[in-house]
Amino acid sequence: MADQKRDYYEVLGVSKGASDDEIKRAYRKLAKKYHPDLNPGDKTAEANFKEVNEAYEVLSDKEKRARYDQFGHAGVDPNFNPNAGGFGGFGGFTDMGDIDLGDLFGSFFGGGFGGSTSSRRNAPQKGETVRAGVTISFEEAAFGCEKEVTVSRTEQCDVCKGSGCAPGTTAEICPDCHGSGTVRIQRGGGGFAFSTTTTCPKCRGTGKIIHQPCKTCNGAGSVRRQKKLMVTIPAGIDDGQAVSLRGQGGAGRNGGPAGDLLIGVTVTPHPLFHREGTSVYLEQPVSFAQAALGAELEIPTIDGNVKYTMPEGTQTGTTFRLRGKGIPSLNGRGRGDQYVTVKVQVPTNLNKEQKDALREFARTMGDASHGGDPIKNFFENLGGKKKK
Repeated sequence: MADQKRDYYEVLGVSKGASDDEIKRAYRKLAKKYHPDLNPGDKTAEANFKEVNEAYEVLSDKEKRARYDQFGHAGVDPNFNPNAGGFGGFGGFTDMGDIDLGDLFGSFFGGGFGGSTSSRRNAPQKGETVRAGVTISFEEAAFGCEKEVTVSRTEQCDVCKGSGCAPGTTAEICPDCHGSGTVRIQRGGGGFAFSTTTTCPKCRGTGKIIHQPCKTCNGAGSVRRQKKLMVTIPAGIDDGQAVSLRGQGGAGRNGGPAGDLLIGVTVTPHPLFHREGTSVYLEQPVSFAQAALGAELEIPTIDGNVKYTMPEGTQTGTTFRLRGKGIPSLNGRGRGDQYVTVKVQVPTNLNKEQKDALREFARTMGDASHGGDPIKNFFENLGGKKKK
């Protein structure tokens, strides 16, 4: 009968020199493809599944693979070596009579068939992540601050200390799952049965039964409370960013660590400044005379006013930079710059004397009555292009 079997390397679709990882990857792919649960009633898939398991059982064992490479199928026959024990790689079965899919597919497919996920139900679990928000000013975002934040989170019950049991009582280990939180269910028939792992229905995966629950937390082991916390907002934080506080979230379960607290930050707009990253932008209004003659300006910054000498003939839209007057970097390494854009203000509501003076000024700069552009000529003259 052994001579009628297909070559195990051919079954898995790998070469004879394939590595252990290549063999495992090939097996995982084929076992999932032919698994009876995914191919109900398909006898061909059932046969292929048995053949793939048989091949992998041999090729994944170094000793059996060596005997197979040397003697072929006879080398792994139980009669050839009494110590081989048949298909011991899958629990000592030869007719696929008892496959634990929870163990098999939990290890290969990350618990996708229910085994691994359920077995962790009563393991220590990290608490929930709690979210809250805080609103701060432009300056507070720039230089940092402390804010009081109220959060709603689960905390360990002070009465039962997280056990969920009334004082003086203890929980009973679940008699059905013996504290594991999972039970095995046998499925199939006709010499081809499978056992799958699922959440224990009696204890709901906790592994214990509480007969006298704590009256404060109703057996949950935790209660929800409002908590006020002082939160340090770092300098340089921007609108929409968040501050993370480890261990300040919800209480953990089954002895697991507490979750984290995320504080979302909203920065109110500033009436003068606009921010992009660590740069600050400002529009500075100046009068026509200041732009023409030059002036010493008082420029607002987040540090307070600073003096800046604006040269004569400055055009509207001109931008100059104030180094180091921007936002501090969030990592504490330096500061950005402030950029100031000049906006020349055109005077309105002039009286007769002012209008006459301005017309005389325009005449000296380029006779507006003959189609000249007095403003253009004015700035050209300042630039050394005065007409004679």
